[in-house]
Amino acid sequence: MQIALIETFLDLCETRSFNRTADRLGVTQSTVSGRMKALEKALGQRLFVRSRAGTELTTEGLRFVPHARTLRHNWTEARHAIRDLASGAVTVRVGIQADLVGIHFSDLINDFRAVLPEASFLFEADYSAQMSADLATGNEDIAILFTPRFHPDLYFETLGEVAYLMVSTETDRLEAVRADTYITPHFSDALPQIHAKLLPRLARGSLSIGQNAAMVSLLETMGGTSYVMSDSALALQRAGTCRLVADAPPIALPVYAGVHIRNRQRPLHRRLLQILRARFRAGERQTAQRRLR
Repeated sequence: MQIALIETFLDLCETRSFNRTADRLGVTQSTVSGRMKALEKALGQRLFVRSRAGTELTTEGLRFVPHARTLRHNWTEARHAIRDLASGAVTVRVGIQADLVGIHFSDLINDFRAVLPEASFLFEADYSAQMSADLATGNEDIAILFTPRFHPDLYFETLGEVAYLMVSTETDRLEAVRADTYITPHFSDALPQIHAKLLPRLARGSLSIGQNAAMVSLLETMGGTSYVMSDSALALQRAGTCRLVADAPPIALPVYAGVHIRNRQRPLHRRLLQILRARFRAGERQTAQRRLR
């Protein structure tokens, strides 16, 4: 059975549209239809019912979904295992939220390598939606992210949180923040809703930034007001670039670790989760100590 049939089936389960699946996979609608016919023939069961209302899974299709996910995950793991055998070392693929790369990142790498000196590590900075998808397919072993996309095949746990503070080149009072020079933060999928509830007056800015480093650079070059990570806020204050808007509410984004549910109890993944728990606890203690100073 071709893995393309499984991937097309699982995508169609999400979109419930042959047209949308064709667009997402970069193929024609007739290709999607042909793949589903081939899969149904191989299984000897009808998987979808198409009507004017859309595309719905049959009972047999619903039963096949978890098995299809397992097939896709096993296929990806098999490909990685063969590649690891050829290179002589196990490759551990780690996804990390782009904004978290600067937080204790070198310490985290050292912790991982100390515990698994024979392993080869591939770290990739990315965003939550893609990392969740990569965990589900087996393209990542573990992810550190802001906004999990909850899925029956994935396990997530909270590691801690990251604080963002409002800074400005123009004022230190929230009431004086100008909407026309305010840059809306979009560091996670959940942040726009949190921000809109806290600061409805500033929820519809003409400019939005999704990465802390880009936000810092923009404030340094263009000026204005926005949220940045607490360490960045302190650095901008010390440099005399920005002032802290002290009466603006801080925004805390939770940080999660994610693994595929089948890997949760494996020794390798359990050890990686232990390292992450310890590292984020240590990081929160250091942050608290800096604030006390």
